[in-house]
Amino acid sequence: MKKVHPKKFLGQHFLTDLDVARRIADTVDACPDIPVLEVGPGTGVLTQFLLPKQRELKVVEIDFESVPYLHEHFPELGENIIQGDFLRMNLSEVFSGQQFVLTGNYPYNISSQIFFKMLENRHLIPCCTGMIQKEVAERMAASPGSRTYGVLSVLLQAWYHVEYLFTVDEHVFNPPPKVKSAVVRLTRSERKELGCDERLFRRIVKTVFTMRRKMLRNGMKQIVGKDCELLNDPLFNRRPEDLSVEDYISLTNRTEPLLK
Repeated sequence: MKKVHPKKFLGQHFLTDLDVARRIADTVDACPDIPVLEVGPGTGVLTQFLLPKQRELKVVEIDFESVPYLHEHFPELGENIIQGDFLRMNLSEVFSGQQFVLTGNYPYNISSQIFFKMLENRHLIPCCTGMIQKEVAERMAASPGSRTYGVLSVLLQAWYHVEYLFTVDEHVFNPPPKVKSAVVRLTRSERKELGCDERLFRRIVKTVFTMRRKMLRNGMKQIVGKDCELLNDPLFNRRPEDLSVEDYISLTNRTEPLLK
């Protein structure tokens, strides 16, 4: 079997530290008794520690070299090795509509897209764990008022509790990335409904953070118009990074009647 080479265009950085791999695998234990889907297993460094957990495990891999390697080294997975693009998958078909834990050493170039897809399928994913760039992990877990608090923070924290678990140095990868990595765990909150128009909520959050260093008023003008009386409220003297999830829900409810 030929060696699997990390591919830059796939954002691959293969983890070589088995202790770190074991620690990542153990993060799925916080959400027991449901299947696990691993994204981007590569050569199976994480897979080998997920298999002994005696839970249904499927892996999805887009790399043409990795798939035959996985079949040779993990024959017990059989048809549970899925060759394909996670971002294009119908996740309701993976475990026949059953909920599952999402995990992986996520490709750096699509990590944010993975979490947005998770949000679209949150009814299927009560728990998500894995390793990503440190700066993305910090944004996900950031609190209001932080300079790293942004779109990803608000949209994820509207539905999930985000935990920054630990940092991983560059030297435990092949090839070493130019940035540090971090392991996170996201657990679905008790929230069943957002309490506002979800599409408008996302639009407001994404729009105002395009001007994150300016007052909220500047971004909201693009949605309600520059002459809208609502913009006279002192709330709009604040910056987008100062508002909590609940503040954005309230703002969405105040904005919706103005758009009808």
